[in-house]
Amino acid sequence: MRTKILSLMEEDCKLTVKDIAAMIGEEEAAVEEEIKAMEAEQIICGYTSIIDWDKTENEFVTALIELKVTPQRGEGFDKIAERIANYPEVDTIYLMSGGYDFAVIIRGRTMKEVSMFVSSKLAPMEAVVGTATHFVLKKYKEHGVKMTNKEKAERMPIMP
Repeated sequence: MRTKILSLMEEDCKLTVKDIAAMIGEEEAAVEEEIKAMEAEQIICGYTSIIDWDKTENEFVTALIELKVTPQRGEGFDKIAERIANYPEVDTIYLMSGGYDFAVIIRGRTMKEVSMFVSSKLAPMEAVVGTATHFVLKKYKEHGVKMTNKEKAERMPIMP
């Protein structure tokens, strides 16, 4: 039942308990109890909307920052990630395999604001040995949702 609930909620977090219960053939009370349990266990960590800010008057810059770090002895990567995650500018942080250790996604009002955050907050951290900042130019798909409305291209009629 948990997997069914989670799959439906991941697809549409606005579904009501009644909707979910009907879709999976369970009692509303059982579904509501299961959701509350998953929230308490932090399996469900929050509810969010996917917003295409480019279609509003609000302007933001999104950047992905690659970080190379030297983990502290006995603390590993977790302590560094926790410190970085505490910055309100940080939207997402992932521990990565490959050429860098962390991928940090931040949002700011301008490129300069993002650059200042990287140069004044991230780069000077004692564990950080290198950064690379990549600015998002256009979002095509985010969290499984296509962000572009692709209109059908009209074909020119072929004359006989």
